[in-house]
Formats: sequence, structure tokens, C-alpha cells
Amino acid sequence: MKDIAVTKNGRRGSWRDRLQDADQQVVGLVIALAVLLLIFGIRIPGQFFKPVNLMSIGEGVTLIGMATLAAAVVLLLGGLDVSIGSLVGFCSAAAGVAMMRVSSPLAGVSAALLVGLVGGFVNGLLISKGKIEPIIVTLATYSAYRGFALLTTGGYAVNVRNAAFNHLGNGTLLGIPIPVVMLLLAIAIFIVLMGYTSMGRNIYAIGGNPNAARLAGVNIDLYKLGVYTLAGLMAGVAAIILTSRTKSGQPISGSEGLELQAITAAILGGISTKGGKGTIIGAMLGVLIIGTLNNGMILLGVSQFYQFIARGALLIIAVLIQRWLKKS
Repeated sequence: MKDIAVTKNGRRGSWRDRLQDADQQVVGLVIALAVLLLIFGIRIPGQFFKPVNLMSIGEGVTLIGMATLAAAVVLLLGGLDVSIGSLVGFCSAAAGVAMMRVSSPLAGVSAALLVGLVGGFVNGLLISKGKIEPIIVTLATYSAYRGFALLTTGGYAVNVRNAAFNHLGNGTLLGIPIPVVMLLLAIAIFIVLMGYTSMGRNIYAIGGNPNAARLAGVNIDLYKLGVYTLAGLMAGVAAIILTSRTKSGQPISGSEGLELQAITAAILGGISTKGGKGTIIGAMLGVLIIGTLNNGMILLGVSQFYQFIARGALLIIAVLIQRWLKKS
């Protein structure tokens, strides 16, 4: 499996062919993003392209970006995780309560990451060993993790007064917001993981054709457990950004609906809903498109009700585009 990829229909294609298809997808996304920027630039002259607004878009997509990295890898494996938003809320609540009891940024970071790891591990264990469909498992944990988050804080946000921890979400590094630096670092790690390691190739292979991957000696259950645990870890990282930015442990606010935006961004970016196809770069371009759309609608004063409709419509459009490209 050094230089071949297994497609969904069982045929083998070179990694060069896969990269060529990915390049075409990326070009299309860049054009779509440019058109969207142009439209908002014309509709909101003198305001949209202000450096402060562009920086706001960058900061605004960090939370969605972290969640999308989790959703993208799960989708590439051929799975689905709709519990990401709830798990982020649970991790945020845990971080807030941890620092309320131990005034240390390490306590908050450790609590968020630990809860994320355990939550993702539970998802992976139920899917790989329990042989339950991913949609059933993550729908169940979507509800359960939301409940645990509310129980952890008593249903309210928990104030975080630790300046060092809050600096993670509000400070800068060389003039760049720290959450943006964290996202860029995470993107780089995932690009290397999925594009330049045997682990990444095996994830693509499992998503493309699990039977062929199994015959090639890939431990599919182990990969499912690992990928969902990784998704949980990314939920913990996203929770650190959310908690430090809002200076509070948030059981719901900020994470509600995050799973929809993450999955939409991944699919919009070319990640196949059936697994085995797509790139991390494409998924991140999907994040930028959603972030730009959100920012533009806010500046235009579009009602939040219509924003919900637009996000739902964007998901349908993304799936329709995928099917059209598959037929062409």
C-alpha cells in the first residue's frame, strides 16, 4: 500500500491520480471563496476588507476549524460523528470546573483534553467493538455528552478568572491571534498525518474499501478506535479555545450546532460522505467559506434565523455538488 489507494468500487488508483483530483477540487473551492469575498466586498464596501474584519474572520473560524479536522478524518474513515459539538461543550464545562477548584491553566487544559479523549474513546469503542452504527452511537452520545456538560456546571456557565489560561483565546503571538496559530499548527499536523504517513494511507483505504483494506492486513477496529479518539482530542482542543476566549466554561453556548458546521465544512471541502476521498486542505477551504459567509451575513444584518437556513442549504448544495462531480 505504498503508492496505491483503494477506491470505493474496489479499483486501485495511484496516489498521483488522487492528488490530481484533489488539486481540481481545491481550485474550484478557491474560486468559490474568491467569488464570495468579491460579493461581500461589493455589498459591504470599505468595511468587509478592513484588516480588523479579516482578522475577525480568521479568529472566528478557529473553533469550527478544529471541529472540522475531527469531522474530516472520521468521514475519510467512512464514519460519522454528530457528537462533536456536545463533546466540546462537555470539555469546556470540565475545564471551567477544574480551574474553579484548582487555579491553574494546566488544570483547565488537562481537563478539557482528558474529557475529549475519553469521550472520543467511548465513541470508538462502541463503534469498533460494539459493532453499532456510527450514526446511532454518536446520536446517543450527542445527547449524553450534552447532559453531562449541564450536570458538570449545574446548567450555567462557569467563570474562568485565570489570566494565563484566558490569554490562550485572547492573546497574540507575533501579532497573530493564538487560536489562529493553534489552528495552523493543527492543520499542518493533519496534512502530514493524512498525506505522508502509512496511517493516513490506511485511513483512506478503509474509507475507500474496507474489505480490501482488511485483506491487506489493516486492523480496521483499531483504526476506528484511534480515529474517534483523535476526534475527541480535537474536541478538547476546540474547547480550550472556546473556554479561554469566552473566559468561562460553556456547557452549551458556543458549541451548539458546531457539529453541523464542521460536517458541512468538510463535505463542502470535498470530503466524501462515503469515505476515502478528500483532503484536509479542501476541508479547511470549506471552513473559510463558511466563516466568510457567517461574517458577511452578520455585517449585512441578516437575521440569525436566515443564517440557520443558509447553513442548512449549504450542506445540501455541497452534497449535490459531490454527486454531480461523481457522475461527470
